[in-house]
Amino acid sequence: MDRPSATLDASRLPVTFADVEAARPLVSAAVVRTPVLRAPRLSQLTGADVYVKYENVQTTASFKERGAVARLVQLTPDEARRGVIAMSAGNHAQALAYHGTRLGISTTIVMPETTPQVKVLATEAYGAHVLLHGEGVAEAGLKAREIAGAERRVFVHPYDDPFVIAGQGSLALEMIEDAPLLDCVLVPVGGGGLISGMALAFKARSPETQVIGVEAALYPAVWSALTGTARPSGGPTLAEGIAVRDTGALTLPIIRALVSDVMLVEESALERAVNALLTLQKTLAEGAGAAGLAALLTEPERFRGRKVGLVLSGGSIDPRVLAAILMRELERDQRVVSFRLTLVDRPGTLGRITTLLGRMGANILEVHHRRTFLDVPAKGTRLDLTMETRDQTHAQEIEAALTAEGFQVQRLGAGGAEW
Repeated sequence: MDRPSATLDASRLPVTFADVEAARPLVSAAVVRTPVLRAPRLSQLTGADVYVKYENVQTTASFKERGAVARLVQLTPDEARRGVIAMSAGNHAQALAYHGTRLGISTTIVMPETTPQVKVLATEAYGAHVLLHGEGVAEAGLKAREIAGAERRVFVHPYDDPFVIAGQGSLALEMIEDAPLLDCVLVPVGGGGLISGMALAFKARSPETQVIGVEAALYPAVWSALTGTARPSGGPTLAEGIAVRDTGALTLPIIRALVSDVMLVEESALERAVNALLTLQKTLAEGAGAAGLAALLTEPERFRGRKVGLVLSGGSIDPRVLAAILMRELERDQRVVSFRLTLVDRPGTLGRITTLLGRMGANILEVHHRRTFLDVPAKGTRLDLTMETRDQTHAQEIEAALTAEGFQVQRLGAGGAEW
């Protein structure tokens, strides 16, 4: 259920719509105006009328460039000479590094040790000095502030900075201008910089549009603050870009006043969303970037028939993680299945099986043929087969055909576990 908004007194908020308007020309001069496009395949999948804002086509593949630019251009000449430092799980780091190098400003980034290597290498490639420290952004932040004091660098917070928040709000202004009137917009939430800036813009320019945040269920900091319900926070998440344990001192009051609701999404929904964006929309999303679609997949009835905007906030994902997600989704859809057959060990048996599978249109991916298991008869053998199928019905037909041929068949799940 949507949370009722508090009575708005704009003068008491730490950032205002006037700040967003002031930041917009600074941002527009340096970042890509990304497209907002209707997504028919996602609309068909979810039952909503879906429009996607493609921030993954920014130079550094994330919306974070907006806030980084808005902050960097506000530095005094002396501050620019001393350079900046930040903590980040990846996207803020790359944005600050890229635009810092472009503007001739030295950048140092402290990243959690769990940051995907693809983001570390990209940040270094954009010209930043990278230091890995701690398990999460909180520990990285303490180290970054320590270095900031020692080296007199300007600390640029990834979300709890008024210039950063105002810069992120430019994204919403583009959505309001480029998309039809939206019933709601689903925004990934970590520390809340993006949703704060966007909520300020929507409240001023499109108050009919509900702004709804989406957090990873493993990191429910904002949800817990709004509901007063403490939930544990931490653990490995696909959405490391929004894996934030603490709310922002600047962002939380804005969220309380202007955001309708914050939803939590599980890891399985994030995986499905990343897969759907790639296979249906042919676009790359990291876990955090797919959070809005994960919310749609989690509660489709809530959004059915409504015009829904999704912020695809970033596309930096480890290729190995992406490959694992795609394979896991094929297994969930039973388009890749595994069977274990216990056989009598006699000549021609393997030939019978492969001929049957070929006749039924199954494509064999892996074969493990073993005779040494103690739970297999001395004259028997065990055969594990992994194959591509068309769908669940096809997989069931193959299992039935193997059983009809007299083979003892056991379905296996991912990793060889019993299904």
